Amino acid sequence: MTVPYFAQWESRDLVSAFLSGKLHPSDDPLWHLSGASDPDEYAEWSPHMCGMACLKMLLAQQRKQVIPTIALMKECREYGGYVVNEDGAIKGLIYRPFVRFIADVFGLQAEVKEHTPVEDVCRWLEQGHVFIASVHPSIRTPEKIPPHPGGHLVYVFGRDKERREVIFHNPSGDTRASQEQVRLNEAVFARFYAQRGILIQLG
Repeated sequence: MTVPYFAQWESRDLVSAFLSGKLHPSDDPLWHLSGASDPDEYAEWSPHMCGMACLKMLLAQQRKQVIPTIALMKECREYGGYVVNEDGAIKGLIYRPFVRFIADVFGLQAEVKEHTPVEDVCRWLEQGHVFIASVHPSIRTPEKIPPHPGGHLVYVFGRDKERREVIFHNPSGDTRASQEQVRLNEAVFARFYAQRGILIQLG
């Protein structure tokens, strides 16, 4: 299965520099492709765009539509999928408003899943559905033990049953290998996975 890949930052080859702080997101030469009004808006929101990058990949895969992440966020925010607190802190992606958003705007049938083991996710994948999974961001270095599960979203779209691997795109992968068509043993994936996410029913 060929699934288009998009990072949550526009310059996928600069993700490592953004994560390390060597480069500020406002210096991303492709910031304008995000739908942001200026580099400052892009810098503020791009670290929070993992969920919108997952949606962007899904829409590119299923609808052949490529919609900028921050443009998607602005629509999702109208549904309550993102909230900006008085101190400026950004809260989101908030799952249930997101589900309403993609149903109304794109006609996608989805549901929030909680307390859901990786075995259930694999069953849904075999049925042809996809899953936006909450994982710890250190999943880009799977040899490490995460301090806790969750905190980041990846787009899970395939399973290799024989090898017992899940296949996903990671919007904050810092190398090509940790970004696109990532394959992880189900037990390794489970270390990072918070047993919650969004099931999107296809077909």
